[in-house]
Amino acid sequence: MMHVMRFCSAVALLLTVLAPAARADDFQLSHNQRISCSRGLAPGKLNTATCKSYTYLFNTKTSEYFRCQVSLALTRDNKEVINVQTDGGCTKKPRIFETDGKYDFDVTETEPPNTNSFFGPGGYSVWAADVGAQKVRGCITISSGLGSDISKCLDMTFQ
Repeated sequence: MMHVMRFCSAVALLLTVLAPAARADDFQLSHNQRISCSRGLAPGKLNTATCKSYTYLFNTKTSEYFRCQVSLALTRDNKEVINVQTDGGCTKKPRIFETDGKYDFDVTETEPPNTNSFFGPGGYSVWAADVGAQKVRGCITISSGLGSDISKCLDMTFQ
């Protein structure tokens, strides 16, 4: 019984020491997720519907962020669902601010490529603010259509 008490005390002490380190970075999910779906319909043949959705996950301490996307494709005939496929993941993006701090953010994307995208799959804008100071940075990233994205950020001035 004494060994169990010592073990529990050691575990409690370890958790007390490690808990602040585990909470060092806070993450915030963007509030403007979108979903877009398309369908391929052909009478008497297979029908496919594909839906995609995205969101952004922002590290409120480091200002690094991730773009996350999930997709689902459903194939059916007139009687049954034949196939369901899902895919997705998150891609790490660069920091917006060079130093650690306490940040807030918002993000939005262009609509699917066939609407208002000129060069390819479109682009997105990220707004980040240092909540401890009057500091706001706006960033726009667009596809160049030549393989690499073009991204520029600008610090806002207050008048």
